[in-house]
Amino acid sequence: METLLSLSIALLTGLMLSRVAKVLKLPAVTAYLVAGILVGPYLLGAFGVKGLGFTGKEDIESVKILSDVALGFIAFSIGNEFRLSQLKKIGKQAVIVGVFQAVVTTLLVDAILILLHLAMPHKLPLSAAIVLGAIASATAPAATLMVVKQYKAKGPVTDILLPVVALDDAVGLILFAISFGVAKALNGTISVVSILVEPMLEIILSIGLGAAMGYAFSFFERFFHSRSKRLAVSVGFVLMTIGLAMMKFEIGGVHIGFSSLLVCMMLGTIFCNICDFSEELMDRVDRWTAPLFIIFFVISGAELELSVFTDIMIVVIGLVYILSRSAGKYSGAFLSAKAAKCDDNIVKYLGITLLPQAGVALGMANMVMNSAELGAEGILIANITLFAVLIYELVGPALTKIALTKAGDIDPEGKTSARNAHARKMGWFHHIKGETPAAETAAQAPVEETAQE
Repeated sequence: METLLSLSIALLTGLMLSRVAKVLKLPAVTAYLVAGILVGPYLLGAFGVKGLGFTGKEDIESVKILSDVALGFIAFSIGNEFRLSQLKKIGKQAVIVGVFQAVVTTLLVDAILILLHLAMPHKLPLSAAIVLGAIASATAPAATLMVVKQYKAKGPVTDILLPVVALDDAVGLILFAISFGVAKALNGTISVVSILVEPMLEIILSIGLGAAMGYAFSFFERFFHSRSKRLAVSVGFVLMTIGLAMMKFEIGGVHIGFSSLLVCMMLGTIFCNICDFSEELMDRVDRWTAPLFIIFFVISGAELELSVFTDIMIVVIGLVYILSRSAGKYSGAFLSAKAAKCDDNIVKYLGITLLPQAGVALGMANMVMNSAELGAEGILIANITLFAVLIYELVGPALTKIALTKAGDIDPEGKTSARNAHARKMGWFHHIKGETPAAETAAQAPVEETAQE
């Protein structure tokens, strides 16, 4: 009972704050994250009343499965952007930008944090500086996708953005594995298997599993013809894929695991390129998952550790990390887009849209924190990452919206309430807005419903 009450309060709080965000012209994602802070352990949850909010990490962990499912559906939606017709136009450019900006970000953050290590070696160990550089490469696909969907962004920057974000995470996994291995080597533990073999296996097996599930999905959906049953099959296969991606096992000392993001992205990619009506089905899945995504971001907000603000050194190192990562993302995207001869708007604005950071980075930080080889250094890395995620998640979506608007991918005009659009259609508009029946005729023109509401 308490869990259901907490989830309902989380969902409704997020929805109500999204109205405030609309007035302030902020993305709804920001409102959902702030709602998570409100219902989290530091505010409502601090009263200790079960069902009123999330009282602690145990409460948040009890609903963590919803976050895993939401991330799977988000990755599935991103996979839909890898249509062959689209990749033929931007595939080469997306690969160049996706790889180059991630590598540049890692190298720049590494260089600046190593200089900071030399200035205060007892506060920031060398191994921590190296690992943080790799974590900096990761971009949050969830917040980016939500901003794109909310504002129905369309244009050259949006077209390349989602493929770049997807590639960014694959490159980030490799960079992290190498950096993590180097950090452990600095502490006396050297393992070629953990540095090279395991990350490559994770990527290859994730792509293979996702492709297999994509072909199976495309085969089974042929047996169903109604929209509701096809939607049910879609949800079932995504859930099955998420479950399979959680498998972990060991063979001959080699740890085998999967990236649920890569697996679900591959599932969406294969399906959208095989199924003739995949776009319509994807649209129906998006509508079904809307409340799930809201709960996901509210839970993400509740997970943010506000206690990191109490340590001045975490704040200082965190600010250096944020500034250097932001510079790396922007300069990396700018230079690579220029070299790939991308559209001028992509060169100017793509880097800004790559700033949000959350799930993947937190997963890397959690792995480091649980590492016996790094010990206290792992906790330091996790806290700095938490601080950066807190800032990026609150500011990043708004910056993404601004960049896409300036690039012309978001049309600031013509946004209309879905409620008013329906009222016009039914002939009720003059009752809602106080218009005369004569004005009603002019209001009957078709109005596009937007996701803003």
